[in-house]
Amino acid sequence: MGFATNAIHVGQEPDPATGAIVAPIYQTSTYVNEELGKNKGYDYARTNHPNRKALERTMAKLEGGHSAYVFTSGMAGIDAVFRLLRPGDHVVLSEAVYGGVFRLSTQLLVHFGLEFSFVDTSMTEAVRMAMRPNTKMLYIETPTNPTMNVTDIAAISKIAGERNITLAVDNTFLSPYLQRPIELGAHIVVHSMTKYLNGHSDATGGAVVLTRPEDAEKIYFIQRSAGSGLAPMDCFLVSRGIKTLAVRMLQHNANGITVARHLDAHPKVRKVFYPGLPSHPHHEVARKQQKGPGAMLSFDLGSVDAARRFLNHLQLCSLAESLGGVETLVSLPALMTHASMPKEVRERVGITEGLVRLSVGIEDVEDIIADLDQALLYV
Repeated sequence: MGFATNAIHVGQEPDPATGAIVAPIYQTSTYVNEELGKNKGYDYARTNHPNRKALERTMAKLEGGHSAYVFTSGMAGIDAVFRLLRPGDHVVLSEAVYGGVFRLSTQLLVHFGLEFSFVDTSMTEAVRMAMRPNTKMLYIETPTNPTMNVTDIAAISKIAGERNITLAVDNTFLSPYLQRPIELGAHIVVHSMTKYLNGHSDATGGAVVLTRPEDAEKIYFIQRSAGSGLAPMDCFLVSRGIKTLAVRMLQHNANGITVARHLDAHPKVRKVFYPGLPSHPHHEVARKQQKGPGAMLSFDLGSVDAARRFLNHLQLCSLAESLGGVETLVSLPALMTHASMPKEVRERVGITEGLVRLSVGIEDVEDIIADLDQALLYV
């Protein structure tokens, strides 16, 4: 079946007890045993529940994985992936990685004996040069948040295969509708389901999709042992959001292209970072491995003062930390999503104080552009 059909039906079958087209929310913490040692597949909501299992089936199908597990947030899922490693293991990561991942790795996981190297993973040779004898994982974002660098997943997969190491890809910015990392050689795909998968800014959640049964067994052990599995109501909300993922991503993509082209021609904008523009250095790689460029972009206004004037005068677009909702969301990464990253690191990877990140929503694109234009008058 096609992507949209799977998004609507897999894991979201009618309730067998009543025939309800939408499965119920199992808002319970515990399940009654039929007799000692016998239950109906569930015992305690921390270890599993029907809403979680249904959403995990959906995620595994959409990404083409062997199995999937869902967590309380994207960061909880990413933390679980890094827990597959052991003290002394080394990880190579995209240098412009999301600020939360930078904080998790450099301020927490290093204290448990893991080693991290941040490189420009869009440069395949730089990845090769960063390899060590103890390298066990390659972790890439593509496109990167917020610099929009694109990594050739197939090329990095080849390096991982040569060295028998794990390749994990954060697919949050594009969703499985626009990019399918497993088909390009990834072993693990992670998502902040808070973003495009849910799409309505009303639930948090993370997903880890796995291709290897041995990884799946370990991730499930981590999920139930750490108590980081997603709660029933949030599972219900994300499952509901996924039903419209295909149609939402089509509109997000179309709006993203239109807004990027408009900003690229605007005299107040110094530079636009968007893989859908032919001027982007990784445009051809994006065309090769993505179904579309998506709705995430960044643009440079030159200074924090110019960015502040722009952001403070937006009326339709919302100044907010997150992304991927149906509404257009705007942020200043240097002071918001990546504030925990040291200034010298931000500047090295291109996260300047005048860099604005834009998550283009699915409103009428003319209204989005009109709001951006009137705010740019103050720059």
